[in-house]
Amino acid sequence: MIIQYPQELLDEVHQRVAGRNLAGFTPGQGKLKPDLMLVGEAPGRHEEVHNIPFSGASGKELMKMLATVGYDRESVYITSVVRQRPYSIKKVTDKKTGAQVVKKPNRTPTKKEVLAFANLFDWELEQVQPKIIVPLGNTALQRLLGSQANIGQLHGQLLKQPIQHAKKDGSGYELATTNSLLVPMYHPAAVLYSRKLEPTVREDWQRLGKIVKKLNS
Repeated sequence: MIIQYPQELLDEVHQRVAGRNLAGFTPGQGKLKPDLMLVGEAPGRHEEVHNIPFSGASGKELMKMLATVGYDRESVYITSVVRQRPYSIKKVTDKKTGAQVVKKPNRTPTKKEVLAFANLFDWELEQVQPKIIVPLGNTALQRLLGSQANIGQLHGQLLKQPIQHAKKDGSGYELATTNSLLVPMYHPAAVLYSRKLEPTVREDWQRLGKIVKKLNS
């Protein structure tokens, strides 16, 4: 299922990101009230074109890990804290022709961009109602738990604590009054860049599988 966002929230995002280097719009997708809601950073180039979250190289890695604990794309919900692809603009010289070429590679979203999507993300989380939120990487983790949270310290751990919600005036975040369950994970791209992380990531996913099994028993 592809989620349908309220028009007023889409309008608010559009207003707040006007003039920023962001492209496309990839909606969250999957099952409502799932065991797991996987939260990434932002769409990449493949997602911008195909409009399917985590459908590029990182997505293939993520699907492999999901399969090790008995889940697939249809049995979870997948989204990210920013719904448009952040890009930078770089001028490079084509080696064959010597001509100047403009490239638009992916980049990490800024904190202001994450905040611009905060009300939309809060609404989405409320609709999905997952048993466990799985932030993938530091950008998603810090959106939920604050800038002091670090994936290197928290990966694979079951956390029960309040998460951040956007303040009504859009100026920042405040903590929820109730607890949520989270299991932070390394972003699948981290494994693509550093294969030595793979055993750790596999171990974390196995731990997550056991946590869900226990919750459901």
